[in-house]
Formats: sequence, C-alpha cells, structure tokens
Amino acid sequence: MADLQCLTPTHQPRVSDHMEQIKDMITQIINNDCAYLVDGDVFFAVDKSPNYGQLSGQKLENHRAGERVAVDSRKRNPADFALWKGAKPGELSWDSPWGPGRPGWHIECSAMSAHYLSFRFDIHGGGIDLIFPHHENEIAQTCAACQESRVSYWMHNGHVTNNNEKMSKSLGNFFTIREITQRYHPLALRHFLISAHYRSPLNYTVSQLDGASDAVYYIYQTLQDCEDALSPFQEGSLKEVPEQKGKTARVTSAAQECISNLRSEFQTKMSDDLNTAQILTVAFQEALKFINSSLNTLKKKQPKQQQLSMIESLIAVEKEVKEVLNILGLLSSSTYLEVLEQLKDKALKRAGLVENDVLHLIEERTLARKNKDFSKSDQIRADLTVKGIALMDVGDETIWRPCVPVEQERNALPVEQTASTTD
Repeated sequence: MADLQCLTPTHQPRVSDHMEQIKDMITQIINNDCAYLVDGDVFFAVDKSPNYGQLSGQKLENHRAGERVAVDSRKRNPADFALWKGAKPGELSWDSPWGPGRPGWHIECSAMSAHYLSFRFDIHGGGIDLIFPHHENEIAQTCAACQESRVSYWMHNGHVTNNNEKMSKSLGNFFTIREITQRYHPLALRHFLISAHYRSPLNYTVSQLDGASDAVYYIYQTLQDCEDALSPFQEGSLKEVPEQKGKTARVTSAAQECISNLRSEFQTKMSDDLNTAQILTVAFQEALKFINSSLNTLKKKQPKQQQLSMIESLIAVEKEVKEVLNILGLLSSSTYLEVLEQLKDKALKRAGLVENDVLHLIEERTLARKNKDFSKSDQIRADLTVKGIALMDVGDETIWRPCVPVEQERNALPVEQTASTTD
C-alpha cells in the first residue's frame, strides 16, 4: 500500500480488540427491542427496521431466503441475521451475557466505526458486492442501537476483473499487488486503477498496464525536461535579470488559459463523484503539451522579456500539473529522474533484457546505419519495439526509453511470392 502511495489510516482496528464495544452495541439493540435471544444466539429482527432495504432498494417482502443457505427455523423472519453466534465445540469464543460465542458478520463494522467515528460520519466505503446484505444490515443494526445514526455518503467500488471475470481466490485468477509491481512501477498500477470510475468494473490486461506505464513515463519525462530547462532560471536567478523599461515578466494568456482549463476540469470531474477516469485526459494532456511546446520555444533565441514571460508561464503550468498529480497520489517523493530510471528498469525486466543488451544493440544499429544496411537497422529497432523498448535518434546520438510493445507488421505474402508477382 505504501508503494501505491496510499495514505496510512489513522486507526487500523482489529475485531478481537473490540469485543466489549461489540457486546455493548448488541446489548443496546436488545434493550431497544430490536433483537432476540435463541439458544445462545442473538438475532436482529428486521421487522423492527422500517427502512430496511433503503440502501440496496430491495424490499423485505421480495427477499427470498434459503436460496443459498438453509433458513434457520429458529428465526422469526427468514431475513433476520445473527448479531452473536453461540460457540460450537472447538470454536474460538469469547464470554458474553448470552454465553460463550463470537460476533456475527455485520456487527463488528458497526461497533468499530461508531467507536472511532461516532454514530454519524461522512463516508462509508466497500466493494459493490457488500451493498446487500452486509451494508444493509449494518444500517439496520446501527440505527437500532442509536436512532441518530447516519452515513452521509456510501461509496461502493467496482471490482477489478480478469478477462471480465471478478478476481477471486476461489477462481485462482487473481494477481497480488506485489506480483504486479515486480514488473510494473507502482505509479503505473495506481494510474491504471484510477483510469476507470471507482464504481465501475476495471478489466485487468497487460496492454492496459503497458499503456498506464507509458503515460506515467511521459508525465515524468515532461516534468524532468521542464526542470532541466528551468534550472538556470530559478527564482533567485530571475530576480537578478534587470527589468526592461519597468516591465515585469508575466504569465502568457495561453498559459493562463491552460491553467484555468486544468483547474476547471479537475474541479468539475472530481466533484462528479470523484470521476478520476477523465482527470488525466483532455486539459491535463493539453497542459503537458503546453510545457513541451514551450520548452521547444525556449530553446530558440528571443527577446529577453519574452523569454522571461515564457519561463514564468512554464513555472506556473508545471506547478498546476504537480498539484493535480499530488492530489491523485501520482507525485512521487523520489526525483523525476529516479522515477524515470525505475520505469526503465521495470521495462527492461519485462523485456527480459539488461541495459547493456540494449546499448549493444544500439551500437549494432549505429554500425548498420553507417554501412547503409538499413534493413538490419530497421529490424533491430522493430525487434526492440516488440519488447517495449523504443529507440530515439537525437542528433548523432541514439537513446532508448520504454514504450507500449508493438507487434511487428507482417507481410501478407512471403518475400519470394511478392517478388514473383512483379516479374
């Protein structure tokens, strides 16, 4: 979780450390005549909850008990659920006013959230499969213990699927975070996870992770290029440059528009039920394009005042981009260069190569080009692209960076057959 830059919870309670709170809540529910005791078990009486089904939309009369688990004949209503289960021989148990036993599935959540957050709090999360019966039962029992109980927002996340099937231990089709981050940077996984709305299912594919990794590399390369370009013009240096005829460098109108669009889109999308799926698309991409375009302009000779204005604009847009990344948990505590190197290391691992292998192939390609063997030169580049390694010619130098693996295009006909048709 730390690798994914998730904030550490203030409290991480264990059920076994909160048995007294659980038993106190059950006692209160019994005292309010919303639960009953049967042979050491305590059941919640759903008939005493007039709003039962308010979260899921399921009506009590439509609830068909017994379809998955045999109905306990001791219940007054088949939909009643256990608050406390009497211990069976050999089971782990705790003493209680109703005899030795253990809590039911739902009660611990109500007791611990009430203990740490009070009976009224803002956000309750969980998987979409917990809406019914788990969260529905939570609402019923918590309100039975305290009528003033209230959760302002229920936020249910969709599942990560594999080939459109829910990942689960029973199906054996799941991957752990550690397994994925052995091959992909944690920021790439985080980027992938926020690429869909949290309530929607998210289908896990290698190509999706490759795309997320490439997107993160592009972001950090842009920030690194910006940092390199601005380093000679840091705030202290800018103050030393004399103002021309009383003029001060100002952020350009194009930069102001870029910042305004990014802020507006970010606020709008995040206010729309945390719609992260569309945060890193239009305005954010335009901001990155603005930075790269401005960096190219900055390399050209131009009047001092115009240059300073461009620098101020870059500083302002970069700050806004970093603010968005920081809120989304995509801004690393490592330097941009360190993140780029980490992304390259992961790409090499996925390709089954070490950097010396790539450098050796670059030398081979350079020699092939020198000898005008462009067929070999192109093949080396294509073979590496298939493995997710892109070669880029910058002046007389060839550098490499990770990329989304691209399948080689194959001729419709073998070369010999193609040649024969032209005779």
